[in-house]
Amino acid sequence: MNFLTIGHRGVMGVEPENTLRSFVAAQEAGLDVIELDLHLSKDGALVVMHDARVDRTTDGTGAIADKTLDELRALDAGRGERVPLFVEVLDAVRTPLQAEIKDVRAARALAEVMNDRGLADRVEVASFHDEAIAEIARLVPGVRTALVAGRYGTDVVDRAVAVGASRLCLNIRRITLEVVEHARKADLSVFGWVVNTQDHLRLVRALELDGATTDYPEIKRTGRFTA
Repeated sequence: MNFLTIGHRGVMGVEPENTLRSFVAAQEAGLDVIELDLHLSKDGALVVMHDARVDRTTDGTGAIADKTLDELRALDAGRGERVPLFVEVLDAVRTPLQAEIKDVRAARALAEVMNDRGLADRVEVASFHDEAIAEIARLVPGVRTALVAGRYGTDVVDRAVAVGASRLCLNIRRITLEVVEHARKADLSVFGWVVNTQDHLRLVRALELDGATTDYPEIKRTGRFTA
């Protein structure tokens, strides 16, 4: 089995999340894919940050949507890092990316970049929101998509199939064999998040998942040898 390890917001367990520093560290650690999150600034720039507000991860306050790119760039995102643009990440690392989008507006902005740069093979698009996945699939021919879910039952498989996703990224704390088996019958790959402990890694292996999203690069090394 080709078990893949996805770096959560880079390696957020050891570096400031969703920063170029974190993404470069994830690449240097040999993680197979780097996950990041996208929002639009007030002036339409596609920036990398998880929350809708800047409060938790920077020294600023307020909503991303209320700030221009210049205002966002003036913030400290941890250890002197700046809030990066998506295109800066593309240039900073070579590792394949999983870009999580929050809404249809972000899907459209991302689609423009992906089509301009021919990124359908390099960037998988993930979302909790079915309509965002459907929109990116409509706009980017051949794009690979993943439906993300925190609270779910077997219906999550039907949702993924309905929007054409090929992968499920599921909260490891709620995952069940029933859901995994249902996903396999629908020919979906299944990843668990967030896998930061040996117990979680053993569960991932026992359920024969295709990979794990983790905050720590050590999971990449130990994941190869855990039965």
